[in-house]
Amino acid sequence: MGNFIAMESELLLLIQENIRVPFWDTLVIPFTLTNNGGILCIAFTLLFLCIRSLRKTGIQMSISLLLEFVTVNLVLKNLVARTRPYEVIDGLTILVEKVPDFSFPSGHTGSSFAIAVVIFMTMPRRYGVTAIILATLMGLSRLYVGVHYPSDVVAGALVGIITAMAAVKVIYPRLAAGLARKKAE
Repeated sequence: MGNFIAMESELLLLIQENIRVPFWDTLVIPFTLTNNGGILCIAFTLLFLCIRSLRKTGIQMSISLLLEFVTVNLVLKNLVARTRPYEVIDGLTILVEKVPDFSFPSGHTGSSFAIAVVIFMTMPRRYGVTAIILATLMGLSRLYVGVHYPSDVVAGALVGIITAMAAVKVIYPRLAAGLARKKAE
């Protein structure tokens, strides 16, 4: 396990030393900050809920986002209690303010994938692929600014994928069937 953490630490330092440049900073920092507290994902979900033709997808996004929040922020972060990389990696500089919660898994990445995968599963491919690309960029931005380990980002993406699949394939169909039964009574 020590070798794995060392590899992750080396990757973050490699990003810091070889990829960070002022031009990218001006793009990546504001982008990553847009999803603090899940605000960007919540805003997209609310937008979908407000547009009649997108409401079903918006409901599925809401379910996925809620599941992701509970899984990541209330369960896994507290269960694993992983220290942020900038607190333990000598020489790692963060580009944003220190984050008050634990590192594993990445909530920014999880929430991004929670809605992106719903979009991918329910809408035309061009929108779904765009959403997945943006979610991936959100995860990479968390490495770039130095607040997550790579495994935090991968775990966040996996949680988001799982919650999206559960929302679209399991929970929403059951809710819709229950509502249809109630309506028929």
